[in-house]
Amino acid sequence: MKPSHIKPIPIQAAIITVSSSRTKENDTSGKTIDMILKSAGISVEYYGIVADRTDAIRAEIYKALKTCNCIIVNGGTGLTHDDVTIEAVFPLLEKKIDGFGELFRMISYNEIGASSMLSRAVAGISHGKVIFCIPGSTAAVTLATKNLIVPEIAHILSHANK
Repeated sequence: MKPSHIKPIPIQAAIITVSSSRTKENDTSGKTIDMILKSAGISVEYYGIVADRTDAIRAEIYKALKTCNCIIVNGGTGLTHDDVTIEAVFPLLEKKIDGFGELFRMISYNEIGASSMLSRAVAGISHGKVIFCIPGSTAAVTLATKNLIVPEIAHILSHANK
């Protein structure tokens, strides 16, 4: 990455956990994302937990987009009947960042093997802001946030706001 490609854009992050069973007290994945972002100097301005429903997920994302330019949605990206995060988010994306999901699955393969193909992790741009959808396990959010999101977020936002 060329330093000239990076603009000095303040990053305001949002963390949204999609789950019908997690609370702020037991949301280890949300807390892990928060810790990784803050240790990288990224401000976390919004945190929410929402049920596995398309309308609820979209409503939470709309709230976060009012004040944040980096939305990390964790949970609901698998193949079960109640995994609807991708269906909720995909129509909101103007441009998809295909490489994010591809790299996430590739890196995950080294840790969990062929079951990494079950992840539907995606990312994309909505009105100059980036939305990441990642699996909800603590291992998955650690991998995605540390290895992919933090190293590239300023680069992504710089390009999304040209």
